[in-house]
Amino acid sequence: MAIKIPATLIPGDGIGPEIVDAALAAFDALGTPFEWERQDAGLAGVKSAGDPLPPAALDSIRRTRLALKGPLETPSGGGYRSSNVRLREEFQLYANLRPARTIIPGGRFDKIDLIVVRENLEGLYIGHELYIPIGNDPRGVAMATGVNTRHGSLRLLEFAFDHAVKVGRKKVAIVHKANIMKALTGLFLETGLELYERKYKGKFELETVIIDACAMKLVLNPWQFDMLVTTNLFGDILSDLVAGLVGGLGMAPGANIGADAAIFEAVHGSAPDIAGKGIANPTALLLAAGMMLDHCKLTEEAARLRKAIDDTLNIDKVRTGDLGGTANTAAFTKALVSRIQNG
Repeated sequence: MAIKIPATLIPGDGIGPEIVDAALAAFDALGTPFEWERQDAGLAGVKSAGDPLPPAALDSIRRTRLALKGPLETPSGGGYRSSNVRLREEFQLYANLRPARTIIPGGRFDKIDLIVVRENLEGLYIGHELYIPIGNDPRGVAMATGVNTRHGSLRLLEFAFDHAVKVGRKKVAIVHKANIMKALTGLFLETGLELYERKYKGKFELETVIIDACAMKLVLNPWQFDMLVTTNLFGDILSDLVAGLVGGLGMAPGANIGADAAIFEAVHGSAPDIAGKGIANPTALLLAAGMMLDHCKLTEEAARLRKAIDDTLNIDKVRTGDLGGTANTAAFTKALVSRIQNG
């Protein structure tokens, strides 16, 4: 009998519970050994415990060190901070892994297979901001402080380079703005170049590219890139840009990985306008579930899940409305489970 793997399950808000149910059906069909601890967070956490990240949810992740989550909505007003940012800080999830692969051919861009690795805890995203009053204007000047550390840059770059070697990437590009932000992103660039020379030279080709040029090149010829690794703000922008190359956030999985925990998610929002209608596309969360399986060294199950997703979309042509099909979430899930079970 397979050893059980404890894992935290956060259905989330809006369409979250619907797409999480689809992922659970796929896990059941694969016979995966996860033992789920279901927890509330987001608006559901506010309703049940008065906190978007209730202590019970945080305690569960501390125990399991592994979580699958639906999208979380941050309540407006009341001084609530982003639940996703809080999770990253709480568990020091320093690496954001965002693969983008063409699943449905024939789009504006085809045969895309890219990985963006984003630093998750530093840079301008730390939120050290203030206003300085000028005359009668209390907000005459706005200031923000970005902080990158050698330690933070090194651990992220080591993660990215190790991942490149593990999954067989031939090229890695460090994306920066060291021509202008010489200290803040120059430190990241310098650390990456030193690390490559010391430990990874010959294992893959390393290039460097300035952020604005990178954005242009991704639109003109995305196939010139294999993996991008960059700082927090640039990674936030580029990961969504790259998702757009493969059909949008509905096809974009994400993983937030640290030394002591890993959280897998669909990176799109909670889509409250279609919540409860049964028409949500669960593909992004299913792809994140595949990443979770890989993380747990269940590589055969991960490969079966990805093949089932491909076959359901492209051979069976079962697609939700956002992909031009007519299937609802339940019909898509049923077709996917059949593919997993029957090949």
